Amino acid sequence: MRQLLTVLVLACATLPFAAVAQQSPVGRWQTIDDATGNVKSIVVITESAGALSGRVERVLQSDRGPSPTCDDCSGANRGKPVEGMTILWNLKPGGDGWQGGTILDPANGKTYKSKAKLLENGRKLGVSGCVAFICREQVWVRAAG
Repeated sequence: MRQLLTVLVLACATLPFAAVAQQSPVGRWQTIDDATGNVKSIVVITESAGALSGRVERVLQSDRGPSPTCDDCSGANRGKPVEGMTILWNLKPGGDGWQGGTILDPANGKTYKSKAKLLENGRKLGVSGCVAFICREQVWVRAAG
């Protein structure tokens, strides 16, 4: 009986930590194609020194073939493989999520001001790229593992 009680107490004690983990965008996310609804890539979001960044772990669907490169990018990313590329950086807590960051669209090489917010209890992430006051949001889905 004492062992059962110990197991229950430990299980209940870890529930708040699981809830906190779901309130952070840190982890793996599936990006979704707006037109087809198919998963385009897996992006891994990490946190360092209070800022979030996102790196493309894997490209699953691309109009440029199985190993696309960022041909329209400028600077150090020009011609580099999209897989492994950091496409989201410097997002910091603010407002109802994270803001003040930058996002790169490897399809056209352009960067945009970015913000993000968790949706549906952390199961989805609304990621916006903005030019002036016009923003376009994509909804990413939390990936398993």
